[in-house]
Amino acid sequence: MTAQNTATNATPSVTASAPAMGRCPVDHSTFAQAATPGGCPVSANAAAFNPFEPAYMQAPAEYLRWAREQEPVFFSPQLGYWVVTRYEDVKAVFRDNLLFSPSIALEKITPATPEVMSILQRYGFAMNRTMVNEDEPDHMERRRLLMDAFLPERLITLEPMVRNLARQYMDRFVNQGRADLVAEMFYEIPLNIALKFLGVPDEGAEQLRQFAVAHTLNTWGRPTPQEQLEIAENVGRFWQTAQQILDTMRAQPDGEGWMYETIRQHLKHPDVVPESYLRSMMMAILAAAHETTSNATANAFLTLLSHRKAWEDICANPALIPNAVEECLRVAGSIIAWRRQATADAVVGGVPIPKGSKLLLVQASANFDPRHFENPDEVDVYREAAVEHLTFGYGAHQCMGKNIGRLQMRVFLEEFVRRLPHMRLVEGQPLEYLSNTSFRGPARLWVEWDPARNPERLQAYSAPEHAPEPVPFYIGPPAKDSITRTVVLKDKQPEGDSAFRLVFADPQGAALPAWSAGAHVDVVAGGFRRKYSLCGAADDRQHLQVVIQREAEGRGGSRHFCDQLQPGDTVQLAGPKNLFRLDETADHYVLIAAGIGITPMLAMADRLQRLGKPYVLHYAGRSRAQMALLPRALQDHGPALILHVKDEGGRMHLPTVVAGVQANHRVYACGPNRLIDELEALGAEWPEQVLHYEHFSGEGSGLQPDKEHAFVAVLKDSGLEVTVPPDRTLLQALQAAGVDVPCDCGEGLCGTCEVAVVSGEVDHRDKVLTKAERAANTRLLACCSRAAGQKVVLAL
Repeated sequence: MTAQNTATNATPSVTASAPAMGRCPVDHSTFAQAATPGGCPVSANAAAFNPFEPAYMQAPAEYLRWAREQEPVFFSPQLGYWVVTRYEDVKAVFRDNLLFSPSIALEKITPATPEVMSILQRYGFAMNRTMVNEDEPDHMERRRLLMDAFLPERLITLEPMVRNLARQYMDRFVNQGRADLVAEMFYEIPLNIALKFLGVPDEGAEQLRQFAVAHTLNTWGRPTPQEQLEIAENVGRFWQTAQQILDTMRAQPDGEGWMYETIRQHLKHPDVVPESYLRSMMMAILAAAHETTSNATANAFLTLLSHRKAWEDICANPALIPNAVEECLRVAGSIIAWRRQATADAVVGGVPIPKGSKLLLVQASANFDPRHFENPDEVDVYREAAVEHLTFGYGAHQCMGKNIGRLQMRVFLEEFVRRLPHMRLVEGQPLEYLSNTSFRGPARLWVEWDPARNPERLQAYSAPEHAPEPVPFYIGPPAKDSITRTVVLKDKQPEGDSAFRLVFADPQGAALPAWSAGAHVDVVAGGFRRKYSLCGAADDRQHLQVVIQREAEGRGGSRHFCDQLQPGDTVQLAGPKNLFRLDETADHYVLIAAGIGITPMLAMADRLQRLGKPYVLHYAGRSRAQMALLPRALQDHGPALILHVKDEGGRMHLPTVVAGVQANHRVYACGPNRLIDELEALGAEWPEQVLHYEHFSGEGSGLQPDKEHAFVAVLKDSGLEVTVPPDRTLLQALQAAGVDVPCDCGEGLCGTCEVAVVSGEVDHRDKVLTKAERAANTRLLACCSRAAGQKVVLAL
């Protein structure tokens, strides 16, 4: 199989609704006395949920594993919030910032006592709206004016400063053999960079640190009434300090830095950037601009050093560092959870959410959702989908400073793997975290090493500045081509007349990643990169198997893999990644494979057999000699297997095959376009969750510059206009403009680069969207589809 795709007619996980009614989402067999605002009893686990106990902060994803598996949206009576834990639900809420307002993002999660309010008033505390907690249209109107400083071409100028600081700070302790990395550099450098970016003087850095801790506890913590009094004093002083800094800057508004630019925009557009916004943002940005990067960096080093294989992989291949940063942000991001409020009755993950309800979106849990990430509990620096983490949020309110954080984390890792690759964690050290709902990072992180083994002592040069420079630096998410692992071709066997089964293994015999039915890998060799479904035993961690159909008239990739690769050769693999996931909740399954489409279908049949689920596997081919994996299909699935062999008069009649399909059944199919088109027509009246399919290739989706026309993509949420020339795809033009749009296949086969369409007719060229979805004209695949006219408006 030469390409991977799922066209899954999935029901949106978030919808507006009539007043919340209907089935109670809670299992009443076990519940506590507490209840939801509507009077429905909550489960014992939901009643016990307490984000202020140590277990939540030590491992938030593990703490909420029960919820992802059993009760993904639940009401927490201790918080008074609905807690959302699965990936698609969290993403869907972030995506709709009208139905789910960000207005409570900075609201105190522990209500202030009258005494606290009195203290804050004494300091003139008047925190109002910032970029984080304001609704539309104010949010985007301000964001458009203030985005320029965050564009890649501006941020790249910070890289030399970050690298020089990293080297200077490391010089202080590189020969000591032991250091607390948080105290030595992970706090101070992000703070210095933040102040530089903002244009703020760097005096009083330690006081700002105390203020930031107070701000976190005041907003997201649960301090005792007595503790609140002390925190309020620090928050008040923080407010005063921020206002003094702002007033000094306003007196001379021609300085350099983002806050100076904000002041100048205030002078030009006082209605869009009012003084109240300036004053609130000054305090908020002083805390946010460095705390999250400091914590994320410490979390990343803790994660990698705790998983030694991952650390050794980036030491051996520093090109993996950008993706290692994303994987660390997925596994241990510094932002655990964020908040929203429903502006109307809604449904999230099938659970009714009444108007006015508050929601806690736990990104740390969503980032471990196995429905989205393969083997999510493993730290895998080769994970292609790592960049799809939700740590930065999603949609119009996605973190503006995400690339500043990425930049610093990448530089720190590059410098450490070069100068201290033998560094290790100090064993037995306690890891302490500030108790709160939303921000996570260790207070200290002790490491040790043998200075005699420092590379700069062992090599010809004696100073780090004489070392080879890292690979060319860029801003943004990792380059796809750098995220591959080296494997060896262990075995190669013919499968039918014109296909080969390739068996890959780790060169050192290490375990390979786990995968689930429907997953694929990218095989990279000889200048070709192609996607193939995995079809071996899912519990075999030593090998990954694919079957490749040799296409004599293809583009050359399958011919190279089938003709040139031999056992013992090394190749590169990307993945596994699953875009064709098996829904395991149905009552019956119809699996339909044509030709090489047997590969994902056989993996699904294996899984269903293991689960004890009823299924039938239809396998069509021109002749038995051309049917790959036929002996295994007969041996492992004989009773459930129905063959349709053309030269034996057994042509597959699809109306008969799907005649008995019901709403609680699932149909999975992989084959040529004509097979999928006929299934779509036959299933036109089925509920949308029934039919799932995968195409062989993206034929007809490629760019043809001599036949294309230029158009403008208007990004509604960002206030940008991006011109897409005839020789560029929409995806390429968006990425060049600094807009993060993930992509996997680049052929319109996987759905990863889906973008919501606001207006403008689309020339759809993908193999993902159904006919009904294309007709609705509400989304497109940016890697291949284009505007049919001169303009398309996108929700980006």
